[in-house]
This record gives sequence, C-alpha cells and structure tokens, in this order.
Amino acid sequence: MSRARINQMANKYMNHEMISLHTDLPEFPEGRISLLYAVLSHQPLTSAHKDLLAVVTSLVQMGLDTHDMVENSSGGLREGTKEMRSQQLKVLAGDYFSSRFYHLLSQAGQIETIRRLSEGVCNVNRLKMILYGKMKQMKLTAEEYLHIGTGLRSELFLSFTSYMSGLCERLWPELVERFSRCEMLLQEIGKVEKTASLPSSWGVWHIMQEGAEEDRRTLADRKEDVNVIKALLHKYEVADKLGALLRQSTGQLQALLLKLQSDKLARELQPLIEPFLKATGQHRATVLKELG
Repeated sequence: MSRARINQMANKYMNHEMISLHTDLPEFPEGRISLLYAVLSHQPLTSAHKDLLAVVTSLVQMGLDTHDMVENSSGGLREGTKEMRSQQLKVLAGDYFSSRFYHLLSQAGQIETIRRLSEGVCNVNRLKMILYGKMKQMKLTAEEYLHIGTGLRSELFLSFTSYMSGLCERLWPELVERFSRCEMLLQEIGKVEKTASLPSSWGVWHIMQEGAEEDRRTLADRKEDVNVIKALLHKYEVADKLGALLRQSTGQLQALLLKLQSDKLARELQPLIEPFLKATGQHRATVLKELG
C-alpha cells in the first residue's frame, strides 16, 4: 500500500471542518506507519487487520503530536482571539483523534490492542516528562536529546512487538528505533536549513555540551535569538555532524533490512529509506555494495 493510500485512510477519521479551518496539524507520520503496515502485512496474526491497526496507530500518534503543538501562554486577554482558538482546537483535535482510536478498536473487539497502545501512550508521556525536566534544568546532552526523541517516535510502534513472529519479532524493536532515529536526524537537519525550532534542537544541546564556555553562555542568555543560534550552528558545523550521524544510522538500518528472511518484505521497505539516502548523498546501490 502506498503512503498516499495510508494517509487517505487515516484522513477519513481525522477530517473535521472546524479543525481544518482554524488550526494547523502536525505532519502525518507516513514513514513509520508505512513501516508498520508493511511488516504487519507479513505477519500471520495481523495481516487480516493491518488496515485497522495502521489507521488507529496513526490516529494515536497524530493525537500525541497535535497536543505537542499546544504552546503554554500567559498572554491571557492580550493574546489574539484567532491564536487562542487555534490553541484550543489543537487540544480538542488531539482528544478527538484519540477518541476515534478507542472507538474503532472497541468496535472491532480489539481490546488487547487498546491496552497495548494505551501503555505506549503512558510510556511516551513518561519520556516527555524526562525530556522536559532535563531541558528545564539545562542538563540535557545532545545524545540524550536524540535518544529520548527517538523513543518518543518509536514507543507506540513497539506496542506491536508481540504481534510479530520469528525473526521479525526479534528485529522489530531495533528496526523501529533505527528508523525513528533516522527520521529525527532528518528533521534536525531541516531545522538547521530552515532555521525552524532552533532553540529546541540537537545543535543547541551539542554546543551546550561541546562548545566553548563563552558560546555556551551566549546560548543560555540568548536562546530565543535565532540569528545568534544560527551563527553558532555554522561555527560548530552542526549540519555536517548531523549528516554524519544520519549516514551512520541509515547504514545500520540498511543492514537490518538485509537480515530479514523475506526478500519481498525487504524490497517493500527499501523505498522508505530513500529519503535518508538522498539527504546524505547516498544511493541504494552504493549502500548495498558497502554492506557487501
């Protein structure tokens, strides 16, 4: 099934006029959902329910990601009505997506899946508390930022480990973790290129960990100044370092695909890696040759 088809299936349950008119939504997790769908398609226990499981997982993930877009604000009455409405709708949209998840699974009698995904949500919220606590105390390292962020992306999908069998069951946790890490690294590269969300980025925590004392002090004092952050990211060659990390993780992901017993599944998953290969200037044939 194509990414567009999976997105279309989920949109059937996410589409709401009030939401689409008055607020933005996060990016749909196409890559991870496509990964899940492809693997479930090859599992005896889940192949018949792969459409439902992919849709409900996307609804839960979109609910979590939508809530993450809600900004704490003390603007009160000074805040614009349009912005206040957008923030309120993000909260409601996240709750709405979660309610659709429960409804669809309960209708299908998938109570165990409700339990497993609910546990996944709890684990995601636990990781968020750890991340925010470390960030607030300025005790977060760049690798911790990457590790926890990867966990936030992969936790829901790990709920399906016990649905797998054989080699897939053993490889699934690492496959999801490595894929999620690649997704996050690609997003971090995008932040540097587009100067988006720079105050909360791998580059900032890398400089706070490895940078000169003067530069660390500058970041701490002027953490909302995009121009200052951008200059420091360039000074410490953050884009190049992220590219090297992505190249390494993509190679490890490619190696995992070669371990799969099913050549058909490996071929289905290969296109999902192409964005990572493209971002690092690699090509599929070259990587395969290197892995030998």
